[in-house]
Amino acid sequence: MTHVATLVCNQAAPILTEGLLRQAASALPRPQGTRWLDAGVAADIVFIPAEGTDAAALTEEVRAALGRAEVDVIIQEARGRRKKLLISDMDSTVIGQECIDELAAEIGLRRHVAAITERAMRGEIAFEPALRERVALLRGLHPDIVLRVMSRTITLTPGARSLVQTMRSHGAHTALVSGGFTVFTKLIADRIGFNEDYANQLALDADGCFSGDILEPILGREAKRATLRQLRLEHGLSIDETMAVGDGANDLAMLREAGLGVAFRGKPAVAAAMRARVDYADLTALLYAQGYRRDEFVEARDDMLLEANLIDGVIDAVEGRSPGFMR
Repeated sequence: MTHVATLVCNQAAPILTEGLLRQAASALPRPQGTRWLDAGVAADIVFIPAEGTDAAALTEEVRAALGRAEVDVIIQEARGRRKKLLISDMDSTVIGQECIDELAAEIGLRRHVAAITERAMRGEIAFEPALRERVALLRGLHPDIVLRVMSRTITLTPGARSLVQTMRSHGAHTALVSGGFTVFTKLIADRIGFNEDYANQLALDADGCFSGDILEPILGREAKRATLRQLRLEHGLSIDETMAVGDGANDLAMLREAGLGVAFRGKPAVAAAMRARVDYADLTALLYAQGYRRDEFVEARDDMLLEANLIDGVIDAVEGRSPGFMR
């Protein structure tokens, strides 16, 4: 079975050379040739592994052959690379922040809440009780705090919009699946271009402020995997036709369920568990991994300027007209 090793570096600082491709090919069995996807940034090396080859071990051998070069390596079968379903985490994946940490920052609790978030994302504590503990600290806050967070701190990860819009232009279905809150996912999903979004719903008290509660059931590790399965079945897809990306421990079940699960800037336990990971490149690495050339990308800016429609969306959310806040 023909396989391909895709090498990708940071697009902002291209370092991939023919020499590095030769170094990588030297660690691969029966290399068949290389193909540039984006000169200096991404390339494929086609090879034919021996039966029973351990793809994870082979990936590590290629990384070792590249030495200290900051190049990501993704190895997979060449057949069926282009996926028809993308499931993505939100916080620290398609955006650069953890939304609950940013909410806490507005009331002077960032350090405390961020420490809990980090432990949960590393898998050191269970996700659901950690989320309840952090949300309880928001009790009594007015939801217009979301407007301040969206306008001041939230940034899109480079490559996020091109990834989603390129896949959609080629017929793929895309979903944002987050352990965060729908009031954020609905706005972020709209800005990036996802078909749909799933997340947790925050509750309001009788005065229209945060009650400190989350509506059950909580969307956590197992719910993320279940959502991937549900969407795969709804769209009549095989496992091999699916891709998932995330960074935290609550993403692991989802990543393992996908045909190609990718740890993006993954926490240590996640990076160690996943054969495919992106440590240096931006999110367009997931397009290169599918064999897309740069000239096939839908080019899109990854800014989070509060355009009129985005402002309207935030106002709807904080005034209770979005299912992100449920009374």
